Amino acid sequence: MLSMDVNDYKKIGIGLTGFGVLFTFLGLIFFFDKALLAMGNILFLSGVTLTIGPKSTLFFFAKRRNFKGTISFLVGFVLVILGWPVVGMIIEAYGFIILFSGFLPTVVVFLYRVPVLGWFFQHPFFVSIFDRFRSRRVPV
Repeated sequence: MLSMDVNDYKKIGIGLTGFGVLFTFLGLIFFFDKALLAMGNILFLSGVTLTIGPKSTLFFFAKRRNFKGTISFLVGFVLVILGWPVVGMIIEAYGFIILFSGFLPTVVVFLYRVPVLGWFFQHPFFVSIFDRFRSRRVPV
């Protein structure tokens, strides 16, 4: 069994990231409610920072190959805060996809291991979608 060092900061960071995703999802469901979207963005960024550490977060967002995604994500974040939630979320989603698309295989493996979700995502429809994305990835 693989054991990872999970200290209190990482536990809190994972919780904040989860709440950030939840608030963002609720903001989208409630017709782009800018308060929920802004709160989701803040919780997500603070959760990622606590989970991987401030230095690693800064290096991740400042990498040259992540620059386009970082700029898009931050511009979308600012537009959501300024009151343009639809445009902001579209730009932010583009940046999010560019930034975090490299983590998709890790997320898929995690989803396969979750008891109920794993059974759901092992359906041939989802497996074919995941295989298509896996085949499109170009090594960096």
